[in-house]
Amino acid sequence: MTDIVLRAYQAGLVVPAFNVPYLSMVEPVIRAAADEGAFILIATARLEWIKFESKGLAPVLEEYRRWRKPGISGLHLDHVPVIDEDNLQVDYMPILEEAVRLGYHSVMVDGSRLDLEENIRATRKIAEMAHRAGVPCEAELGAVMGHEAGPPPPYEELFSSGMGFTDIAEAKRFADSAGCDWLSVAVGNIHGAVSGALKDRKKAQARLNLEHLEKLRLATGVPLVLHGGSGIRAEDIRAAARLGIAKVNVATEIRQAYEAAVRDSGDTAQAQKAVYERTRWLLRDYFGLSGTAARLTGQHEVSR
Repeated sequence: MTDIVLRAYQAGLVVPAFNVPYLSMVEPVIRAAADEGAFILIATARLEWIKFESKGLAPVLEEYRRWRKPGISGLHLDHVPVIDEDNLQVDYMPILEEAVRLGYHSVMVDGSRLDLEENIRATRKIAEMAHRAGVPCEAELGAVMGHEAGPPPPYEELFSSGMGFTDIAEAKRFADSAGCDWLSVAVGNIHGAVSGALKDRKKAQARLNLEHLEKLRLATGVPLVLHGGSGIRAEDIRAAARLGIAKVNVATEIRQAYEAAVRDSGDTAQAQKAVYERTRWLLRDYFGLSGTAARLTGQHEVSR
């Protein structure tokens, strides 16, 4: 997985990580990736076991193994926070250790609600554990807004003020000291709401401060990650891929498609169809990744 994301970083492409808050979303996402010839990650985060129905590390792994296709997908443990979205302390180390033991292909520790030095220490501890097993570690610096309780600030206020944006000097210090392989940054991207009435609302269309992103790329020298990939202007996503973003998380786009189909039809098969169609659109028309899996996995080099 380290090599795949590094190839994306070097080629100006991205690896989309699709969060699956419902287990029945795994199959249509993988099938869509196979039909488009694009490499993706199936991702699960701690909040999806608590606020939705993905049930936990082992159930997601079992479902992934039922449907995985060689050269098309990997399995990623997304946000395991040190302090969660409800400002509660999390016993994060056992969760990440279990993911590595089970065979997840990459993991993420989220210390973004800590101060810089505490975030570095927590990330370094997880990175060292993961690296002993040959697993890459993702971390986050800055505040990607959206998961907090209550309504977020108006998007234009957030963007124009640079609220939560990853600090350039801190990013350099973090990349030099924390030992992570990939760094999630905040440059105008926002998470979709995950609780209450807000979870069904359309996200504000976000844009990215590409000048700030370029400075982060130069300061860190590691593949960067964009959380909150749903709803960002497509032209910004394509430009970001050329400026160091090698992985993009997508959740709201496919979750809301699934939930709307369940509400309208009461039929899981129809919800899976909606997820499949939305995922193919994202891979083909939004990210422009059709046919790139062999390039990212190195299979084109083997075939030459």
